[in-house]
Amino acid sequence: MKLQVALDVPTLDEALALARKVADYVDILELGTPLIKAEGVSAIGAIKSAHPNRLVFADLKTADAGELEADLAFAVGADLVTVMGTADDDTIKGAVEAGKKAGRKVVADMITVVDDRVRRIQEVSQLGVDFVEIHAGLDEQARPDYSIESLLVDGREAGVPFSIAGGVSVSTIASVKEAGAEIAVVGGSIYSADDPAAAAKALREAADLPPVGEELPTVGAR
Repeated sequence: MKLQVALDVPTLDEALALARKVADYVDILELGTPLIKAEGVSAIGAIKSAHPNRLVFADLKTADAGELEADLAFAVGADLVTVMGTADDDTIKGAVEAGKKAGRKVVADMITVVDDRVRRIQEVSQLGVDFVEIHAGLDEQARPDYSIESLLVDGREAGVPFSIAGGVSVSTIASVKEAGAEIAVVGGSIYSADDPAAAAKALREAADLPPVGEELPTVGAR
């Protein structure tokens, strides 16, 4: 399993500062959707230039024009981009085509609630995405009855490559690994910590993950 940090901060300067602190302990640096909206796709290139030995994940959450938006992100250095798992199938196929051309990865983000999430996860996997992110957003996590276990149950049942985002912490990351996730995506547990580097290190240790290497990690399977 790989460890991904969501750089859910509002400015590029803050993102670069956070990335510098945690890069020794994470495999993937994710530019959150608000950061990309605020700073533009050039922020993707800035993070990649600063950390060429880390995968850079552009959380575009594309809902239309899949090939065009993915092309824009890949052109400036993104290694992975997201397309909404509930988008039109042709939108997802377009993003997948862009990934094939660029030799990069496309992730279907299942943040939107659907009637049968497992079925949709399986459907989008068949459309050619490299893996599916089973994702509970901040608003969903704020509900008093929220539990990360619902994400893990769907991941186990779907039987396709997946990542988990939504409440991953020191106390839950071992369960994420045991469920078979390829990637654990961590946001607030790192960026809200008094010492983000120590928090990232503790997460890696809690999941019994090997040290981060100097070579670019490999994730996903087309």
